Amino acid sequence: METLIRKEIGFKGQRALVLPPTVIKTMENNPLSAILHITDIGFYPKASYHYCERKEPINQYVFIYCTEGNGWFTLNGHTYQVFANQYFILPAGQPHAYGANEHNPWTIYWIHFKGKFASYFIPDVQEPIEIKPSIHSRIYVRNELFEEILHILEMGYSHDNLLLACSTFYHYLSTLRFLQQFRDAGTMNKQYDIISSAIHFMKENIEKKLSLDEIAKHVGYSTSHFLTLFNKRTGYSPLAYFNQLKIQQACQLLDFTNMKINQISYKIGIEDTYYFSRLFRKIMGVSPREYKKMRKG
Repeated sequence: METLIRKEIGFKGQRALVLPPTVIKTMENNPLSAILHITDIGFYPKASYHYCERKEPINQYVFIYCTEGNGWFTLNGHTYQVFANQYFILPAGQPHAYGANEHNPWTIYWIHFKGKFASYFIPDVQEPIEIKPSIHSRIYVRNELFEEILHILEMGYSHDNLLLACSTFYHYLSTLRFLQQFRDAGTMNKQYDIISSAIHFMKENIEKKLSLDEIAKHVGYSTSHFLTLFNKRTGYSPLAYFNQLKIQQACQLLDFTNMKINQISYKIGIEDTYYFSRLFRKIMGVSPREYKKMRKG
């Protein structure tokens, strides 16, 4: 797997895991994991100078899901622009290249995978596939599945861990391959109003910065009217509520992953780690490190 990086730097808040060849061989020989398994997985926030070119094909499929910023990829002599809330899968056995936009670098989830069923998850079109946040989109559920996969693999490569990670990954790809069905399954017997829609929009964009105007525009209300309605219903301003949701997510990551403080900060859309710590203490009453040490349950 030869990767050419335009600049020898990492990406602040990045996480990545490359499975050893012996582990991959184990999965290839197991009937359950042979159908679909991960070889590499990672998360790159605001990945400036990210660039990869493979003139010699690899035997893995490359999945990239852009949540913010812009990027591009080249396949079969065509170059495609990639924007926020889009994903693409590069087929195994074909030369390709991809990278971040120079002026607005992308934030991406990425996975290399292979297996007997891998080709069934390839989109029918070569262009990037769009996943627009909407009232029924459930993007946060998909992101939680990714975190679960990564956390399982970070716990080690035991037989059961590998099979669980493969099974979860199968579900993860299914949420994209059968996008509308996945959305419909999450909306059964649910009634949404303006405030519920706004909160859902916040959760779907937990990794981004949102302005009050953007949230109000999403629900179709003027900023002042929406602010009044939201305050009346929740007792908080929309942005204060959004911060609470971000810290709620940070607590989950502190409790159930081994992510570092700066990684969690980036994961919830706060680039300034010191601001994140101050906001966390303001809402939770303790620092992130103190919270992680607390006994719970």
